[in-house]
Amino acid sequence: MSYELIATLMFSSMMLMLLTGQRVFGAIGFVAVIAALFLWGDRGGFDIAFSASMGLMGWYPLLTLPMFIFMGYVLSESKIADDLYKMFHVWMGGLRGGLAVGTIGLMVLISAMNGLSVAGMAIGSTIALPELLKRGYDKRMVTGVIQAGSSLGILVPPSVVLVLYAMIARQPVGQLWLAGVVPGLMMATLFVIYIVVRCRLNPALGPVLDAGERDIPLAEKLRLLRAGLLPVVIFAMMMVPFVNGWTSLVESSAIGAISAFVAAILKGRMTREVFENSVRNTLGITCMFMWIILAALAFGAVFDGLGAVNAIEGVFTERLNLSPWMILVLMQLSFILMGTFLDDTAMLVIVAPLYVPLVGALGFDLVWYGILYTITTQIAYMTPPFGYNLFLMRAMAPPEISVRDIYASITPFVMIMLVALTLVMIFPGIATWLPDYVYNQP
Repeated sequence: MSYELIATLMFSSMMLMLLTGQRVFGAIGFVAVIAALFLWGDRGGFDIAFSASMGLMGWYPLLTLPMFIFMGYVLSESKIADDLYKMFHVWMGGLRGGLAVGTIGLMVLISAMNGLSVAGMAIGSTIALPELLKRGYDKRMVTGVIQAGSSLGILVPPSVVLVLYAMIARQPVGQLWLAGVVPGLMMATLFVIYIVVRCRLNPALGPVLDAGERDIPLAEKLRLLRAGLLPVVIFAMMMVPFVNGWTSLVESSAIGAISAFVAAILKGRMTREVFENSVRNTLGITCMFMWIILAALAFGAVFDGLGAVNAIEGVFTERLNLSPWMILVLMQLSFILMGTFLDDTAMLVIVAPLYVPLVGALGFDLVWYGILYTITTQIAYMTPPFGYNLFLMRAMAPPEISVRDIYASITPFVMIMLVALTLVMIFPGIATWLPDYVYNQP
């Protein structure tokens, strides 16, 4: 049996197991180890899994994962994140669509605290959505705002998905995080422009708050501003030393976790329940990601040994005579297709052994490609029929928001994301400028 046929059999077996509902890490790791056993015998098969686990345990930046997840859950569970929305509510309420704009700001800051889209979706659905509906905002627009804004969690640092990509692609986490800053802020800005323009053309979509709600004493406004900006201060305390080279990535993540913990204590919100929930959720998500990375490393090692990447490159460039850019576009389209039935980590783990080495062989920057992958994943999250965010919103939305409303709400935001993806592809400097500036300083 040829190595190309073995690689095809491995890939199809893995997809079949995933379609049966098996856990992602179990399906991928099982196929990898069984294939290694058949190819290289007992010693080779066990060495593949052992080497992958040692590589995982020896990857120092992985320590950032539990730190950032813990920081996000502390800020969320202690309700410090709620203060953000109160701040936006007061300061942005006088603008048409102002609360929707404030919700985008909330989503950006939640992304900077947690690194997961699920956290932004949960906070947006429980805090922002009821307030927006109560004040007469169009249900389709605000549903799309929350779904699109929460998707920024996998792009804006500290993105947990980019940590996973860094491990698989063997790229620096710090550079990937910095590469996501400008595209993430650009996308958020495009969302805000769309909301403001749409509400100006049709004021009924996002009415201005009543004067009674806006006219509060300046002292109260300033108090809310201070409370709402606390998460921003924590993020600055964490990222400024890292960007300036004063601390390592792991040290900065520890600063963020400790700062959030201390802030919750000082505000009197660090109860035993908050602490237990934060630790339990942190442990669960961290272990999930470690198992997925372990399985991905084992699967990638088998593919490397088979030379499958070179074979696929030959098919695209020699047999089909496709240009590197055409191959890249096909990769992104396949991500969007897979995103209709898989989450972001599953997509990355399944195709990373194929795509990441191929992207490098085609001469593209792997840090830049990491941002392309992440933006494409955001689009896939919101693409019918089985987009991940669509189901999360259906589970969290009130009864008056139907499935049809949820599906219709994401169309303009998906279009905006496609514009952002195109801009980053045409102008790679949007993603690479900041990491190049920070890491190339004398």
